[in-house]
Amino acid sequence: MEDMEVEKNTEGSSSSNNNNNNNNNSISNEFDLETYINNYSGFTKIHRLIFIADNCKPLEVEAYNMALKEVQKTPNLELYNTIINKSHGILELDPVYIENLSKKNSLQLDKLEQDLNTAKSNMVKDSIRFAQNDLGEFYYKIGDHQNALKCFIRTRDYCTTSKHVLSMCFNIIKLGVDTQNYTHAPSYIAKAEQSPDLDNVSNAKLRSVNGLYNLEGSRYKLAARKFIETPFEQSNVFSDIISPQDIAYYGGLCALATFDRNELKKKVIDDPMFKNYLELVPELRELINDFYNTKYGSCLKYLDKMKPILLLDIHLYKHVEILYQRIRSKALIQYFSPYQSVDMNIMAGAFNTTVTQLEKEISKLIMENEIQARIDSHNKRLYARKADQRTTTFEKTIQVGADFQNSSNSLLLRLEMLNNNISTVSNRKDTDRNNWEHPHHPHHPMQHQMFGLFNNKY
Repeated sequence: MEDMEVEKNTEGSSSSNNNNNNNNNSISNEFDLETYINNYSGFTKIHRLIFIADNCKPLEVEAYNMALKEVQKTPNLELYNTIINKSHGILELDPVYIENLSKKNSLQLDKLEQDLNTAKSNMVKDSIRFAQNDLGEFYYKIGDHQNALKCFIRTRDYCTTSKHVLSMCFNIIKLGVDTQNYTHAPSYIAKAEQSPDLDNVSNAKLRSVNGLYNLEGSRYKLAARKFIETPFEQSNVFSDIISPQDIAYYGGLCALATFDRNELKKKVIDDPMFKNYLELVPELRELINDFYNTKYGSCLKYLDKMKPILLLDIHLYKHVEILYQRIRSKALIQYFSPYQSVDMNIMAGAFNTTVTQLEKEISKLIMENEIQARIDSHNKRLYARKADQRTTTFEKTIQVGADFQNSSNSLLLRLEMLNNNISTVSNRKDTDRNNWEHPHHPHHPMQHQMFGLFNNKY
C-alpha cells in the first residue's frame, strides 16, 4: 500500500497567520501560566508554550524557559533548535547538549531498525508490529513526522486484534493533531469508532478530536455537538491532545454561536454530562446562562474578559473573532425579536456600545436579512417591518381561485370524456415518445378535441 504523507505545520506558520496586534494582548493577573500549562502533556504542552511565547510579550520569557525545559525531556533536536532561534537571545544554544543528543539518537535509531529487521526475518506478526510501532514512536519523538506516519500505517498489516487497530488509529490521530494536519482524521476516527474494544476513555478522545477536526474546518455547529457529546473524564487522560477546560470553551462558544435557544437549554445548560465541563470554567457557565436569560450586557463583559486568554489558544485563536461576532449578532437578534419598536439608546446601553456603532451593526443584519426591521436614524428607534396584510391576503385569494379553477376544469373534462365513452389506460413504463402518443398528453389530437367539446358546451 502506498504510504500517506504529512504536511508539516510548525509553530512559526501558526503564529504568522495570527493578527499582529495579538502580541500585545493584555493578560489578567489571575492568569497563571504554570497552572494553565500543567493541564497538558507531551508535545502539545511544548507547542502551546511556544505559541504563547510568540503571541504574548509579558509571558514570553517564562513561556520560552518552560518550553526549553520540556523539550529537553525529549530527543527532539529540531524542536530544541526552533525554541532557541525563536527566543531572540533569551535562551542560548548548548553545543555539547546537541552533540550528545545527536549521538544518542543515532544509536537508538540504529538499534530500532535492527530490531525491526530481526523481527521481519523471524516472520512473527506481533514482533514486527511492536518493532514497527517502536520505530514510529521514536520518529514521532524526534520530530520526523513523515517517517513516523509511514511506520504507524505499516503496523496495520500486522494487527491481529481490534485493540491493535485501535492503538494504530490513535497513533495516527495524535500525529495529525500535533502537526495540525487533519487530512487522515475522519477515516481513522471512523475506523476507531467501529472497534468493539472502544471504552469510555477512548470514546472521549475520539469525540474531542472529531470536535477539533470540525473546529479547524469552521464547522462550528458540528464541532459543538462533538465536544458536548464527549464523555467527562476527570483524570484528564488525554492531556496529550486536549484538556477538559478546552472542551468546555470550544463546545460552549461554538454552541452559543450556532445553537438556537431550545438547543442551548437542552444540549448545553441542562445536559448532565456537559455540566461537568462547565463546572471547570465557572465564568463560561455564567456567560452561557446570562446569554440564555437575555442578560446580554453581563454576557458580553464575560466575553471581553475571556478574549485575551482565548487568543492564546493554539486551536481557537483564529476562530475567536468569528465566534464572537456570531454570538453578538445572535444576541442583537434575540433582544429585538419580541418588540415592535426599540429605543436604540437603551439597546446600545444593554450592549455596552454607542448608538452609532449599534446602528452599523443593525444595518448589516438588516442587509443580510437577519432582522426584519427598519431604522429611524432621526429618532434613533428601530421598528419591526410589518408585512402588508392586504396585499398578502389578495395574493392568497387569487392563488386559491386559480387552484379551484384548474381543479374544476379537470373535473369537467373528465365528466365530458365519460359522457362520450372515452377511456384510457396509462402505462408508466412508456417512453417519452409513447407518452406523446397517449390521449392524455396535452399535445395529442384527442385532447384538443375534448377541450373543443368542453368549450362548445360550457
